Amino acid sequence: MASLMRNSLKDRAVKAEHMLNALRTYLTQLQEAAAKKACEKEVKALAGENEKLKKRVEVLCKKLSEVEEATGVTQVKVTGPPASVNSQVGSVQTSAQPKEAVAATVQPKTTVKTTVQSESAEVKQPTKEKKPKAKKEPKTPAAADTSPVDVSRLSLKVGKIVDVKKHPDADSLYVETVDLAEAATRTIVSGLVKHVPIEEMHGRLAIFACNLKPAKMRGILSEGMIMCASTPELVKVIDVPAGSVPGDIITFSDYPGEADKQLNPKKKIWEALVPDLKTNGEGVATYKGSPFTIAGKGVCSAPGCPNFPIK
Repeated sequence: MASLMRNSLKDRAVKAEHMLNALRTYLTQLQEAAAKKACEKEVKALAGENEKLKKRVEVLCKKLSEVEEATGVTQVKVTGPPASVNSQVGSVQTSAQPKEAVAATVQPKTTVKTTVQSESAEVKQPTKEKKPKAKKEPKTPAAADTSPVDVSRLSLKVGKIVDVKKHPDADSLYVETVDLAEAATRTIVSGLVKHVPIEEMHGRLAIFACNLKPAKMRGILSEGMIMCASTPELVKVIDVPAGSVPGDIITFSDYPGEADKQLNPKKKIWEALVPDLKTNGEGVATYKGSPFTIAGKGVCSAPGCPNFPIK
């Protein structure tokens, strides 16, 4: 009984092996068929692309012929069947014609190119002789600013406040209209609301820095600065001597230089001057000890403000 079972199992194993081999063979055939089908599809696609390229080449050849005819280049007809590029190449390579005939067949394109080049050379105008360029002289550097940095660079004038009102957008600022004996009045914005009553501002004479670069203060362009003796606790507008009028110039006996038309903010001249602007022990406005002076009228001062910074 056991022997029969073993034989049966062997038979089944053999049959299973045969079935597996058959399946492997079938699977291999399927893979080969699929690969062949994919290859055929790729070949078909390439053939279609090749046909498109052939048509494109024929169109370009036709356009080239039209351009050559328009430029006067003689067209040489090539004998042989009007085949595509591939067929022309094949005829040249496989033809049994003599070498001279093959050369006659291939030569026209080279001849056409040579003709076009020669005609282009004839049309091209002779080039003009280039004149030698004049040597550019090296640029001389801009003259350096050799003026000393002192108070003579600052334009200080007497001005009269002809109108004053509070800034519409800032509670601490006055907007003043100032007569400096110039062609037009100037608008000057000052942060004096908390220090000087508006009644004392209107109609008074004061000293104004007139060559600072105009700057907007809360949207209003300020064209100068009123000079005050100032500490955190007390600010007082500097008084001018009796008899002063708008347009009077403040001078300094120790610094007789000429004021700049406008101070250059990049050179920080104003910032360099401010630390040395202050009142002396008697309240006289000075720069490094030299008084603010109006010729023939006297010195400018801030009574009750000894040794105050001026700004």
